[in-house]
Amino acid sequence: MQSVKERILELKKQKNAVILAHNYTSPEVQDLADFVGDSLGLSQKAAATDADIIVFCGVSFMGETAKILSPKKKVLLPEPEAKCAMASMCSADQIRQVKQKYPNATVVAYVNTTAETKTVTDYCCTSANALNVVKQIPNDQILFVPDTNLGKYVKEKSGKDIILWSGFCPVHQCVTLRQVEELRKQHPGAEVVAHPECRLEVLETADFIGSTEAILKYCQKSDKKEFIVLTESGMGHRLEGACPGKSFYFTAQSLCMTMKMISPESILECMEKETGEVVLDAETMEKAYLPVKRMTDILE
Repeated sequence: MQSVKERILELKKQKNAVILAHNYTSPEVQDLADFVGDSLGLSQKAAATDADIIVFCGVSFMGETAKILSPKKKVLLPEPEAKCAMASMCSADQIRQVKQKYPNATVVAYVNTTAETKTVTDYCCTSANALNVVKQIPNDQILFVPDTNLGKYVKEKSGKDIILWSGFCPVHQCVTLRQVEELRKQHPGAEVVAHPECRLEVLETADFIGSTEAILKYCQKSDKKEFIVLTESGMGHRLEGACPGKSFYFTAQSLCMTMKMISPESILECMEKETGEVVLDAETMEKAYLPVKRMTDILE
């Protein structure tokens, strides 16, 4: 009898599928994937393949982004109800309402937003390029959605008039100074590396601030052997694999249960039955693609 992994690999070949796993999924899910990384980077990698089917092991907005960048490919979500809490904190209608108050503001949306929300924004950004994108926009007044913590970080570093949204990632919001201080006491030689979705007062204590990919590269290059990592604990699996001989410590609360909904069994069912397909109408995909394209134009 075939194992779950063997059946998944067989189906992948039969259906010309590519499996993507976000850094925050469980180790057993990451080990099944062709690519592991952050959401936009994964979507870009999948778009560059000749796969007919993209199986995206992540939250729903990530599947939508993959569909926007690969409109002719079939995109499947193993757990369609795995929805990002932060993405749910900012709707297109809410942005339209706020824009009435700030009609001249340029709307910059973190990629952690739904496709519908992207349709009413001017630029997208990632945690890696948010500061660069905002700096290069000619307008000084920016409505930054939905992550208030990333927005505060960009505001402090850019000096621009950033209008903050009240959204947040529950995992990063739950990282407190007290928790960081406790980990420092337990591991006095460790460097603190933090994701910019953390609160500003937490970021100010970090030795390095960056996206998940930037954190990975930093830890690989660092001479240090121990790191306190202020992001979701699923990142530990990838860090340990990329940095043999180094140790990584996370706060006890750094767990996204939504990401952990995805399992090898749900991937198998999704691939067998082709369930959880991401369906977006042509107009939504076209409008949502524009802010992503403007972001990549800035970076090129």
